Amino acid sequence: MGTSAPTDTVWQGLGVSPGIAEAEAFVYWQSKEEIPVREIQVDDIPGEIARFESALIATRQELLDIQEKIAEAIGAENASIFDAHLLVVEDRTLIDEALRGLERDLHNIEYVFHQVAEKYCRTLAAIDDPYLQERAVDIEDVTRRVIRHLLGQSRGGLQQCDRPHIIVTDCLTPSDTVLINRQLVRGFVTEQGSRTSHSAIMARSLGIPAIVALPGICSELVNGDRILLDGYTGKLIVNPSDRTRAEYGQIEQRKIQVEHLLDSIRETRSDTRDGRHIILSANIELPEELPTVAEGGAEGIGLFRTEFLFLHKDEAPSEDEQYDAYRLVAEKCAPHAAIIRTLDIGGDKLAHLPDMTLEPNPFLGCRAIRLCLHQPALFKTQLRAILRASAHGRVRLMYPMISCLEELRSANVLLDECRRELRDEGRAFDDNMEIGTMIEVPGAALIADHLAREVDFFSIGTNDLVQYTLAVDRGNERITGLYQPTHPAVIRLIAMAADAARKNNIWIGVCGEMAGEIHLVPLLLGLGVDELSVAASLVPRVKKVVQSLEMQECRELAEKVGAMPDPAKIEEMCREHARRRYPELLEL
Repeated sequence: MGTSAPTDTVWQGLGVSPGIAEAEAFVYWQSKEEIPVREIQVDDIPGEIARFESALIATRQELLDIQEKIAEAIGAENASIFDAHLLVVEDRTLIDEALRGLERDLHNIEYVFHQVAEKYCRTLAAIDDPYLQERAVDIEDVTRRVIRHLLGQSRGGLQQCDRPHIIVTDCLTPSDTVLINRQLVRGFVTEQGSRTSHSAIMARSLGIPAIVALPGICSELVNGDRILLDGYTGKLIVNPSDRTRAEYGQIEQRKIQVEHLLDSIRETRSDTRDGRHIILSANIELPEELPTVAEGGAEGIGLFRTEFLFLHKDEAPSEDEQYDAYRLVAEKCAPHAAIIRTLDIGGDKLAHLPDMTLEPNPFLGCRAIRLCLHQPALFKTQLRAILRASAHGRVRLMYPMISCLEELRSANVLLDECRRELRDEGRAFDDNMEIGTMIEVPGAALIADHLAREVDFFSIGTNDLVQYTLAVDRGNERITGLYQPTHPAVIRLIAMAADAARKNNIWIGVCGEMAGEIHLVPLLLGLGVDELSVAASLVPRVKKVVQSLEMQECRELAEKVGAMPDPAKIEEMCREHARRRYPELLEL
């Protein structure tokens, strides 16, 4: 844009690592390797396999070297992010499929491996889970490394700039994030990415402000453009004026003060001003995230997703393999509880397993509890593993996507069978383990009074509840505006579920994104929610919100909202309430 461009040109992305930075832009396009395609002879196969194995070994060593550098720089817990990369380079399913393709198609191994890896990436990218979608980035990163070794190419690029700068790129891999010069890099902006991407996690660990999800930004900027990055709000300001710089200098000081305040309350109780205790739990995807639960001051785990154990394997994980993962979660959470959700995925993502059928519309098909009930052997293996893990801590089991009483009862019949089997085998488990169900289908909320008589708790998955209630795919950019958590229909369904829980003396939580939206927390408490489960990094600020509120004002807010028909006005009323109680948090 140069110096003649207008000042204060604002781009809005997604802030994923807090902080404010100003510097020159360094625009870095990721170059895609040109993959040569050539036919080979059968006699060439052993040589191709040898090259492949050498490249895998070299890639593994490269990743271990990076992991060691991270551990030295910012600690072993952050270095564990690269465990996922190492799993990719050692994944026999991926490797064996490439070797089969080599023998079948008789093309060079670079081309075959790239084709196989791309198929895996497409599969992950299609899953309706931002975290799992981001795992495709891991595979892409490892694939590039393997292919570079096969082609004899070296990595370069990001170390070229020798002045303070903000990296602007289409995609930043975790290893890119680690290897940047922290003395010169003030922040980074990417066209792709999400809050759960490994690069975002690394940026937060390194203390580097970051914005993602700004498509097209690489084409709009040139090297040397002056830019100001707001990692709190996701704003990117090109050619900031002197007035804007001064304003942001004051904002930065206020934000630092708030961060210090949040650090100071991490170990305090999440009680309202009038003494009501609200349980604050953490959502996690992988056992490697367990350290962040305690660090954030969470009271255990409100949602442990088990899907990672099942993806991209030739066969379903064994009972012992699952038991080891669940036991680790139970032990690390003690003395707090851990809610383990049973498999919540569609058969389209498990098509490589026996007896799985592809469906034209998997999101409205045989997924989650439906798939488990159609695959009782698969389901019972998981139930047995969860039961066994309950002997090692306060484990709670939760069923996803329950839509009717019959599904809940059928699941509990299989659970009882597992209990009897384990007793007969002399295996230990907690016979009083709490059983709950997610409320994420409108039908479940409408019959919550019936469901509540047969479970110990509810947990509202607001992401899916909004999608299914309003028939809106939140990933479809054309209709993003219709995805409205403050829609009266959604609020009424939450209220119905909370009312049913209270009347039947069970507790109810929220584990969807609404729980982490600090302006909506008062509304959720007013509707009768007892527990909030959010990303571990959000626990301190949600705790501060809870500590700033009184239950009576939350109930009054919920009552006012209940009579309002306009989602936008409900949203604004909630924000106005938040501005009165904790204005300093709304800037974070």
